[in-house]
Amino acid sequence: MRTNPRWEERVLANFMEAGRLKQIPARSKKRRVVLLWLAEHFRPAERYPEAQVNDILRRYHEDFALLRRLLVDEEFMQRKAGVYWRAGTLPNPSTIHR
Repeated sequence: MRTNPRWEERVLANFMEAGRLKQIPARSKKRRVVLLWLAEHFRPAERYPEAQVNDILRRYHEDFALLRRLLVDEEFMQRKAGVYWRAGTLPNPSTIHR
């Protein structure tokens, strides 16, 4: 759920420097703004192996594993068998094997 776009822009401006996250917000509401911004770097309905998710997230912060877990925990992304996709899109069952 989107809040105030101007407030979201200020949150991002406060936590970003030179296109990278300075830190991961401690407050849930601000953290969700950052996570939404990160989730938008993944195409809907596209499947990503964990290594590719790590590579994308590493562009924005050194603790890519924490960001990956937060994206899943906060339901911006879903995962199964090492494959990730943006929440709200269904994975193609033929691309996920268990």
